[in-house]
Amino acid sequence: MFTTRPTLRGTFGMVSSTHWLASQSAMAVLEDGGNAYDAAVAAGFVLQVVEPHLNGPGGDVPIIVAPAGGEVRVLCGQGPAPAGASVAHYTGLGLELVPGTGPLAAVVPGAFDAWLTLLRDHGTRELEQVIGYAIGYAERGHPAVEQIGGTVAKVRELFEREWTSSAEVYLPGGRAPAPGALLRNPTLAATWQRLLAESAAAGGDREARIEAARRIWREGFIGTAIARHAARPAMDSSGERHAGVLTGDDLTGWSAGYEAPVRYQWGDWTLCKAGPWSQGPVLPQQLALLDGGLDASAYGTPDYVHTLIEGSKLAMADREAWYGDSAPVPLDALLSPGYNAERRQLVGDRASLELRPGAPDGRAPRLPRLTDRLLSGAATPAAPTAGAGEPTVGADGETRGDTCHVDVVDRWGNMVSATPSGGWLQSSPVIPELGFPLGTRLQMTWLEEGLPSSLVPGRRPRTTLSPTVALRGGEPTLAFGTPGGDQQDQWQTHFFLAVALRAPVRGGLDLQGAIDAPNWHQDGFPSSFFPRDGTPGAVTVEARIGEPVIEELRRRGHRVTVAGPWTEGRLCVVGRDPESGVLSAAANPRGMQGYAVGR
Repeated sequence: MFTTRPTLRGTFGMVSSTHWLASQSAMAVLEDGGNAYDAAVAAGFVLQVVEPHLNGPGGDVPIIVAPAGGEVRVLCGQGPAPAGASVAHYTGLGLELVPGTGPLAAVVPGAFDAWLTLLRDHGTRELEQVIGYAIGYAERGHPAVEQIGGTVAKVRELFEREWTSSAEVYLPGGRAPAPGALLRNPTLAATWQRLLAESAAAGGDREARIEAARRIWREGFIGTAIARHAARPAMDSSGERHAGVLTGDDLTGWSAGYEAPVRYQWGDWTLCKAGPWSQGPVLPQQLALLDGGLDASAYGTPDYVHTLIEGSKLAMADREAWYGDSAPVPLDALLSPGYNAERRQLVGDRASLELRPGAPDGRAPRLPRLTDRLLSGAATPAAPTAGAGEPTVGADGETRGDTCHVDVVDRWGNMVSATPSGGWLQSSPVIPELGFPLGTRLQMTWLEEGLPSSLVPGRRPRTTLSPTVALRGGEPTLAFGTPGGDQQDQWQTHFFLAVALRAPVRGGLDLQGAIDAPNWHQDGFPSSFFPRDGTPGAVTVEARIGEPVIEELRRRGHRVTVAGPWTEGRLCVVGRDPESGVLSAAANPRGMQGYAVGR
């Protein structure tokens, strides 16, 4: 079939990310003798500079680590709610939802500590060797991609009237960055340079210097500035100014940590995902509902698309009722054959317009009390001058931005998949002394006690960030993921099935063809992002899916929006053939940013 690019193949190393500069920076690390983890860290820091509208140092990152011959682990870079972040505090401010922007929505920033933990435990390079690429782009500038200027233009009034520290960085000369214009962030460059100088002065070996940098982030000049900034009131999406509750004690009391992945066997594939503190298990839940009941001949037909849409609705309904970090999650039951055999019977010929969570182990599901109102179109509107939740692809098909992603595999067979996000420029005011804003992941919690995703101090908000590693014959074979908020595990399911069901081409798996294939998503559940609304029955499809499929979906009752031909999905992937050792990579052409490199 026609693809926009070839699936890359080689034997030395492969990188795929959502920005070509991050991909090439990671490849430069591989060429210099670094491994996949060194390369991923370099890419992660570059993404913070070149995609500031999609992530930043104050954001979050889950990372799946698959060492050659070792155990697959999840490195959690999702920080928890601060100690002062209680339901009572927020409702006492008159809030019904956690704001989508501003310091009140900040969690403990997790990305920096996770990247440095990865470098310490699995990398080989010095911190200065991997962060130097990001420093260079921040100090000397990088050609701004179109979406940066478009994002800044939408929040220009907010920057000029309220978030003046953000205006100093992102309105150079009083103008939003033009596409291709050099955009600099000298304050951020100076922050990293000071961090390197202070961590080097601490002495010791490579690991000791990395540990010193982690301490500086938590309790040194960076941690001090973060805590001071969080206490300053700022305008947020509630339309009012609020101070945050993040403190220095919150920063010093948390660090990134490892945990076992959720594993799900599907045919000869084993999917590895982050746990139900993320939406990661939504992908295996969708596969469990299929029970292997699709084959290559069905791919792309109206029946195939309808079945996947309806399965996605059931999996996302379970996410709403059962996933989170604030209560036990019956994950074994949710993935069990018996439970999914029952759930599979709910998929009929017509589109469901209901949110239908199941009852694993006979336990009655409980949805947030706002659910009915949020799905009726009566959601709380965002304040017109205060931004919104996450920039992503809307139900109307408009691309408002996304998150970031990077995958790397090296010549030794080490593999890593990471989805950094949060702390984007439109989330919160830039910290003047540091050059970056805080994240707003607390908007994913509910101001209602007793739910798995309730706001609870010290617990992680249920993130949408969801990288994937897939094993074949027990060997890491694919690392993939995508930006896209709630849509991430919908698009990844479609991608994985396209790889698994279609015949290999050009001597290997057709990774680029699976990325390029027409994609879609459904929005029949409350969004994870402020103002938390959804649209029952809404499905957005790329026009390339074809009129016969579109007409049949509408006949079955789906509320179809036809978006542009290249609007759905932002997938990246790298692979390794367990038998030959041949490496491969592909990247998304949508948005004109993602790129795979390798040799």
